[in-house]
Amino acid sequence: MKREICLLLSGAMLLSLLTACGSSTGTTDSDAAAAGTTSISAIDTSEAGAERTDDQEEATVSGQDLDDGAYPMTFENYGREVTVTGKPEKVLTLGPNCTELFAALGLADHVIGRSLVNHSRGPLDEYVEVINAIPELNHASVTREAIISSGADFIYALDWEISETGCNIEEAAQYGMTVYVNSAVTLDEQYQEIRDLGKIFGIEDVAGQYVADQQSRIEAVQEAIAGQEPVTVLVYDSGNNGVFTCSGSNFESLLVGLAGGRNLFDDLTDRQWVTVSYEEVLARNPDVILIHDYDSPSVEEKIAEIKNNPTLAQLECVQKERFATITLESVLPGNRMAYAVESMAAAFYPGVFDNETNEFEE
Repeated sequence: MKREICLLLSGAMLLSLLTACGSSTGTTDSDAAAAGTTSISAIDTSEAGAERTDDQEEATVSGQDLDDGAYPMTFENYGREVTVTGKPEKVLTLGPNCTELFAALGLADHVIGRSLVNHSRGPLDEYVEVINAIPELNHASVTREAIISSGADFIYALDWEISETGCNIEEAAQYGMTVYVNSAVTLDEQYQEIRDLGKIFGIEDVAGQYVADQQSRIEAVQEAIAGQEPVTVLVYDSGNNGVFTCSGSNFESLLVGLAGGRNLFDDLTDRQWVTVSYEEVLARNPDVILIHDYDSPSVEEKIAEIKNNPTLAQLECVQKERFATITLESVLPGNRMAYAVESMAAAFYPGVFDNETNEFEE
């Protein structure tokens, strides 16, 4: 990832004029999990996360139920209100996680453009055909010009894809585009995003069933690993004058925990992404290093960086090749919550899931 990632419905206005900000990262495809790397893939379990809290009830919808064709409807979206006056027809999904969620909900026909394809190792098998049929608005981060000229009426955007560095929410509104930001840091928040999309597009039953399936699958993983010792996990995005890793407030940290791991730096919460010293990593002594798989550097290059670093090379997990990989898009909030938890749990506890392809090399 090319460094920083930043972190976003009752009014009667057509569009909100509040801004969200973010900073860019860049990444793309490179195939491979290095020799000695544990490539993690989904296991066949069934899903459940945390129950909704009372203060996170379904978003308020103005007027009648969408099944009656009633608009407008207003949603709370991370501190801002989003009002939708009609069913969107031309949608931009800015981020591979956003695009794949629309495909998972059967909404891909509404999408006219997608971005940040370079952060993706490709869609899950069941979505390959439908996602590859969606035009790329931009291969990397979306540009202001691409958004403005798209003719879209609705944007579902990863928070750092709709920002002051490009076309922001206020400017998009001036061009008739309603922006709903993807910025979940909890399961409840992402489940709410899915339910909101269900209301907006008139597929509430589909959205509800999708959430229920995610919940039951996650619950099944947690039942399978009950009683196991937690695995301390260093998330390794990249290394340069320290390790760039996820903090305790990052959505990925939550997924690691649901898979039976503990983020080595879960005590850091001020920012979602942090750089920590090699010496601090050595002092905390992780059981496994979870490496992000995206364009550059490749997984092979990252493992070489780790092994050739005189400080990290002292770690027992490095000496015993205790590496696991996961694609970056799988740990972004979207449709892969259960997939990521299943995959990481299979890598953290290969004996429990008896999946030879996920065993650490000793």
